[in-house]
Amino acid sequence: MFLSPASFSYHMEDFIRAVKQIEDEDPGSDPATVLKRLRRAAGLNDAFIRHFLPDAQAASEMPANLSEYFRKAVHHRVLEDFKEEGVVLTPDGTTVTVAPLLLGIEAGLLKTKRQAHFQLTFAKDLDVSFRRHSSGTHLLGPDGCWNNVTSPQVFTLSGKPNLLTTAQINGRMDGMILGTEISANSSRLLKLSSLLKEYYSHRLDRKGMDSAPRLISQRRRENFQLLVFPSPLMKKTMTTVELQQRLTGQPEMKLETKRKLRAVVRKAIKEFVQMYLDCPPIISRCTWGAEPYRGTPTYLSLPLPFLFIHHTDTPNEPCLTFEKCSADMRAMQRYHQEERGWDDIGYSFVAGSDGYIYEGRGWNIQGAHTSGQNSRGYGVSFIGNYQTNLPSQHAMSLVRDQLAACAVDRGGLVSSYTLKGHRDVVSTACPGDAFYKEISGWEHFG
Repeated sequence: MFLSPASFSYHMEDFIRAVKQIEDEDPGSDPATVLKRLRRAAGLNDAFIRHFLPDAQAASEMPANLSEYFRKAVHHRVLEDFKEEGVVLTPDGTTVTVAPLLLGIEAGLLKTKRQAHFQLTFAKDLDVSFRRHSSGTHLLGPDGCWNNVTSPQVFTLSGKPNLLTTAQINGRMDGMILGTEISANSSRLLKLSSLLKEYYSHRLDRKGMDSAPRLISQRRRENFQLLVFPSPLMKKTMTTVELQQRLTGQPEMKLETKRKLRAVVRKAIKEFVQMYLDCPPIISRCTWGAEPYRGTPTYLSLPLPFLFIHHTDTPNEPCLTFEKCSADMRAMQRYHQEERGWDDIGYSFVAGSDGYIYEGRGWNIQGAHTSGQNSRGYGVSFIGNYQTNLPSQHAMSLVRDQLAACAVDRGGLVSSYTLKGHRDVVSTACPGDAFYKEISGWEHFG
């Protein structure tokens, strides 16, 4: 049964259904043919792309209504009101640009060299971005909010776009990851829709990320880190910028322009490594559906000396999906605001077992998590009751190895911070006997 494109939202699962519809209409088409048809519909066929991939104009057209859906879903742009198009919401709660994802997979099918793969997915159009954004405190981001996470239609950035938005970075990482995987084993790609479903829609079992397969979107950052090391990024990026300028007929850069560009690239790479590789992925408040803060927030005086570890107790089971973790966050916020009369959810951050950290009050606003100590530390809670069991190893690593280090790097915690369990400063069983015994062996515990 074929569905009307009008029924498709900009959710990855709807995008996959639309791709499958194209595949089902022509059962004999291979993935490379489907990808070329998608490129033609989206207008992904400039000189730079044709330098690496076949001319998409040779592909057959698809029905007008489907073509329009794919054009909007794939063609990336940011409007003046900060609405970002060409992005889709994935089942894990992150947003990705579709164009570099598709380009990366097609490049993988053609077994392009790793350098060419990087140029086509991660570094494409950076020359335009550099010309537009050569100054500012941040060079990367921001993220944004969907009008609706069940049937997403409109994605609005939280501020002015920088060199690359978070969705662009996610999509480019996924394009590199999947393209590299396909290049190494192209026989596994029987259907494009199957590959996307396998990567984006994997359901975790009770062990969470501890037993999850390697090639899933929740492992985006760790997989990308295995592919690209920071040291060669400068040379690869500059080579790509020069190639794109040459292919578009622009004059060769002057030495002074190159020098300034290198400085921007160097700063952007450092920021990328910190924000998107060293720090853990964090689901924003608007994405999990937070209600507004009530009243006037008190801002923290950073850096802080303490990190306090909690368990939620209620909910008492680990959450394994974006939908369940988001529902748990909303339930806790509702309890804290309605029953306890607090201004907001009490915790600074919350760790799910789905591979993500969830933003509570965040980096700058004082929480309500550890009585008498809220102004002196962040409160991080793990969803579940850990009186007799432990959180997943992956969830613990996100907090112990990444979130804490990220807080130090960004000036939120002093480098010599002290980690404590909730029970160390308040009469409570939190964070549970089993978990407390575990954290007592962590570095910085005292």
